[in-house]
Amino acid sequence: MNDLAIEVTSLHKQFGEKTALRGIDLQVRRGEMVALLGASGSGKSTLLRHLSGLHVAHRGSVKVLGRELQANGKLSPQVRSLRAEIATIFQQFNLVERLPVMTNVMAGALHRLPLWRTLLRSFPAAERERAHEALCRVGIEACAWQRASTLSGGQQQRAAISRALVQGAKVVLADEPIASLDPSSSRRVMELLAAVNRDVGATVVVSLHQVDYAFAYCPRTVALRGGEVVFDGPTNQLSMERLQSLYGGQIDELFPEPAHARPAPRLPELDAAPLMQAA
Repeated sequence: MNDLAIEVTSLHKQFGEKTALRGIDLQVRRGEMVALLGASGSGKSTLLRHLSGLHVAHRGSVKVLGRELQANGKLSPQVRSLRAEIATIFQQFNLVERLPVMTNVMAGALHRLPLWRTLLRSFPAAERERAHEALCRVGIEACAWQRASTLSGGQQQRAAISRALVQGAKVVLADEPIASLDPSSSRRVMELLAAVNRDVGATVVVSLHQVDYAFAYCPRTVALRGGEVVFDGPTNQLSMERLQSLYGGQIDELFPEPAHARPAPRLPELDAAPLMQAA
């Protein structure tokens, strides 16, 4: 079996006259948890959208789980089946706010249900049980039948993680998942993503512009600047001097929180109960 969960080759993306990605090469092994680090405009979100097939590059290719997702400006015919194995967690949660949290979470099961159940929102008992278990694992089961709009930002992001668990995704792409959260909620969300990686075995790629969270939760960091990879290696090799040389005047963006609010710069051993196993 191919050991690579993600394989990007010479990926190039242009928006008008602006070059967003400049020949990106990237490999992520199955079961890794990797931080995509960079200041605003570095290309982190653009790269993640190519990994999920939401954007199509002008040149280059993307393979996920050993199968071609896109190549030379075209999506693969198998992109729909591949997307069922890729969960994307967005900065703005991407929940249907007027629907209950439970319904939003069960949406992760839609790819394996017949169309009539999708249209009627008629979910089998087994899927309801799976969704309830996922909500318990992230600690918001009491909110199951509230409208999603009534949840705090941290709770909504935990609901999005629950949806990824119900989906049974083998690859989780988290696009700035803590950018709009307070420090306490940010730590909780990052702990849950680390648990998805550790307990379920999913490959997790999370884009961040806070370097301390990369140190605390991600053994490997890929740093982007101007649409190019400028560092790819163990996170603990990212010294302040190296970060200063990479980002110069943008360095303050990588440390947006006061020192007392930052997580400890180490990889944690979480005490939480193991998350549900992927199907």
